[in-house]
Amino acid sequence: MNTHTFTEARLRSFTENIFTSMGCSEEHAKLAADVLIKADLRGIDSHGVARLSGYVRLWEKKRINTQPNITIVHETPSTATIDGDGGLGLVIAPIAMKVALEKAKNCGSGWVSVRNSNHFGIAAYHTLLAVEQDMIGFAMTNASPLVAPTFANERLLGTNPMCYAFPAGKNAPVIVDMATSAAANGKLEIAQRIGKAVPEGWIIDKNGRSSTNPHELKEGGSLLPLGSDLAHGSHKGFGLGATVDILSAVLSGANYGPWVPPFVAFLDPPADPVGKGIGHFLGALRVDGFRPVEEFKNHMDTWVNRFKSAKPIDPNQPVIIPGEPELAAEIERTKNGIPLVNAVIEDLNLLADKFGLDRL
Repeated sequence: MNTHTFTEARLRSFTENIFTSMGCSEEHAKLAADVLIKADLRGIDSHGVARLSGYVRLWEKKRINTQPNITIVHETPSTATIDGDGGLGLVIAPIAMKVALEKAKNCGSGWVSVRNSNHFGIAAYHTLLAVEQDMIGFAMTNASPLVAPTFANERLLGTNPMCYAFPAGKNAPVIVDMATSAAANGKLEIAQRIGKAVPEGWIIDKNGRSSTNPHELKEGGSLLPLGSDLAHGSHKGFGLGATVDILSAVLSGANYGPWVPPFVAFLDPPADPVGKGIGHFLGALRVDGFRPVEEFKNHMDTWVNRFKSAKPIDPNQPVIIPGEPELAAEIERTKNGIPLVNAVIEDLNLLADKFGLDRL
């Protein structure tokens, strides 16, 4: 797999220029670029600049509003519902989290549901905004229907990620960021680029049979819920995905289930929507609403250290704390640069040509 490495600054500048060329304000372009670059730094290549052309195509189809009027349409002292006016989820979700943080400062916790949005990047970005203020962060979003519920051979749920972030003391935050499907769609996209089969239990073909073909979704197949099948707990994955869908969309007034608009621009949204756009749910919980912050952080360190010292099955593979691999990637890539595969580089250079910008 041929790759080339770019500095964070180069990719950030390039990405900001693409967003401003789409009509975003400088402030929104910087914020949207920050979310994508954070994904690449943390090693989540499927949700970084590789997604940039997808946002451009949606904008060209007039499915993304680059100058949205983001408004609070309903609120209480500790809750709010935000209408994103069809804007970039990369912009709307951080703004929503900041509303949740302000409410948490006043009430101990803050909860915001979002409708009329689009793909919001990595959930961890938004939860880390809470960690920076000694709060516990929550972020989830529904997504294009690609997942078949347990016993079904029909796409009704998205990969519907959920993320929880907990501040610690001397240790890094514990960040649980996961899709509620057996695998995120981005992992299929990576497998497609490098021509690699995917593991059993990720997908089924259009006839409901297990498959390892990463292109199966294009041929009518479906992703499976976390757990893959009933014997391995797929009903639990289905339940988690359903929870994300309900909190993100049924609660906010966004589209849910099979009515969620697809991320790909070549597919049109359903003609009979039940809501507005894609939905998110974000929250912040003040640690000092339960116990002193330093006391909590000290015990988080104790928690992390104990789990890190667990007796391993293989001495060469210690226990990994949630968020640890992403932190290691961020440290390494901040220092040495962000690698991109040639297919992504060419995709980005085509965007540069489209907008009359310098190529990477």
